Amino acid sequence: MLKKSVIIAGRHNTSISIEREFYDELLAVCRERNISLNALVTEIDSARGGENNLSAAVRIYILQYLKNKIPG
Repeated sequence: MLKKSVIIAGRHNTSISIEREFYDELLAVCRERNISLNALVTEIDSARGGENNLSAAVRIYILQYLKNKIPG
């Protein structure tokens, strides 16, 4: 389990606790989309609507992102 610091919306310091495999995929998404880690986590945070904690929301985002890449 990794604990990574991020800045949400350019002003709010927080951290996510996430498994290495999810973190590696999160960085891969950043590279594919050509955005920073902070920008992607800000998007995820904005979309979660307070339903999940941020770390869980990141995991769900990664799963959905990968599922959407599977043809069919």
